[in-house]
Amino acid sequence: QVQLVESGGGLVQAGGSLRLSCTTSGRTFTVGWFRRAPGKAREFVAAILRSGEDTYYKESVQDRFTLSRDDAKNTVYLEMNKLTPEDTAVYYCAADMKDYRGSWLLRSDEYHYWGQGTQVTVSS
Repeated sequence: QVQLVESGGGLVQAGGSLRLSCTTSGRTFTVGWFRRAPGKAREFVAAILRSGEDTYYKESVQDRFTLSRDDAKNTVYLEMNKLTPEDTAVYYCAADMKDYRGSWLLRSDEYHYWGQGTQVTVSS
């Protein structure tokens, strides 16, 4: 049974930073981050391949968010800087064994495993 545990969400003022963590049980995966803002559909935010060689970002976060991974801890980090109220959402990490580039990384239905979500609230 694969488990994903997210942490690091919270309340921050606009311009501030947060670091989200996604820890997977037992092994390394390709990890994607998605978010769902109130009244909106879930959307892709960022992804990092299992090999750690490639990262992908939603255009609006490209210059503000950074992915990294520590495979010794089976943990992927999403460093979020210069946060704006538009970043307010529940953030979910998702994992899959696939480890290759492609549009699949942006599609939530391609990931087999999901965390419970962590709330990020950015005040203006």
